[in-house]
Amino acid sequence: MSYSYDDQNIFAKILRGEIPNKTVLETKHALAFEDIAPQAPTHVLVIPKGPYVNYDHFAQQASDEEIVGFTRAIGEVCKLLGVQPSMDGMGYRAIANTGEAGVQEVPHLHVHILSGRILGRMIPRPS
Repeated sequence: MSYSYDDQNIFAKILRGEIPNKTVLETKHALAFEDIAPQAPTHVLVIPKGPYVNYDHFAQQASDEEIVGFTRAIGEVCKLLGVQPSMDGMGYRAIANTGEAGVQEVPHLHVHILSGRILGRMIPRPS
């Protein structure tokens, strides 16, 4: 299946500078910024600068340089936020929602980095 990227989505507009954001980190291949409706005390979105709808689209069509750059940006954001367990942070959750079943709201790949409190289980354990 091929993906059709909508260049009028809110993240595309943020990347073009049409909508302001609170930038946490910007690299050649990624932009990280604070979520406007945070679901945890720390809630940052990391997006690739390329036109990718979701994670499988990105994994299949992005260049190796884009994949490495985006992944490294996520790691750097976790370091900047101080959430890394290896650095005495309390830990974090990284989420990339995809499609209708995954409740993806913006059709541009984005990874949520959430921390600052115990987040609870995403899906209850089977009884």
